[in-house]
Amino acid sequence: MKKIFLALAITISALSFSQRTNLLKIRKYRISYLDERIKETSGLSLMNGKLYTFNDSGNSPELFELDKTTGTIVNTIKINSKNKDWEALANDGKDFYIGDFGNNGGTRRDLEIYKIPFNGNVPENDSVSLISFEYPEQKDFVSRNTFTDFDAEAMIYLNGKIHLFTKEWNSKSTTHYTIDPDYPDKQEAQKIEAFKTNFVVTDASYFNKKLYLIGYTKKTEVFLNIFNESAPGIFFSEDPKRYYLGSALSIGQIEGIAVDESGIYISGEKFHSPIGGSKQSLYFIPNERLKD
Repeated sequence: MKKIFLALAITISALSFSQRTNLLKIRKYRISYLDERIKETSGLSLMNGKLYTFNDSGNSPELFELDKTTGTIVNTIKINSKNKDWEALANDGKDFYIGDFGNNGGTRRDLEIYKIPFNGNVPENDSVSLISFEYPEQKDFVSRNTFTDFDAEAMIYLNGKIHLFTKEWNSKSTTHYTIDPDYPDKQEAQKIEAFKTNFVVTDASYFNKKLYLIGYTKKTEVFLNIFNESAPGIFFSEDPKRYYLGSALSIGQIEGIAVDESGIYISGEKFHSPIGGSKQSLYFIPNERLKD
């Protein structure tokens, strides 16, 4: 992901968004700037009350446990896997799932999710397994950097399935697929539904029958959509509540979201451009701030 958004930001233009978009500038909800060791934070996940993140492509295969009140690193966890392009983090309460499926150019045929069993706060690295998948609709693998609709950076675990939400550079939409985490061979992701977000989705979280999708536009606008679950595992049958969170120029390149009963944690990686930028940051929005 890194460096691509930087080039796009040079062409920034005036903000424009629907009147139905709620303003929720998250800059004032910053907990802290994150450690330089996680300046490319690319996802968040809460498991058993603890908050975790990781870096994306080109970095070591590690998870970082963060203090939820200060954002400081309290534990670094080595994972027995490769980090070709880690982009999403989810869990089922006992296992972590790491999505190694970053695909900005649309050329990858090795889309993978690592399943890592955890015992307390310790990974069972001898039991790491690999879930391989493909998009059955993708027939063209010619490189079209940031123009492919077969990229992804967001997933959740729900009802025994991995739910993946695509990052569609061309269509500015997201497609919801499911993947069977127990299938032993390469599988076709199952298309469920799609929604026109008008931004590229960079992370997802699920809590209390709501789906949270976060991402940005080429104009550096950052948005959050909150969908109601209308049926088990179905989210796009009605319009979401939509929030404008600010510009990456002041809040960072937003790449992570995790939700619990207290509120919403959001992380952004370091962002630079000739007209501004921001350090890697962790934010927390209390639940009551989202109430009407």
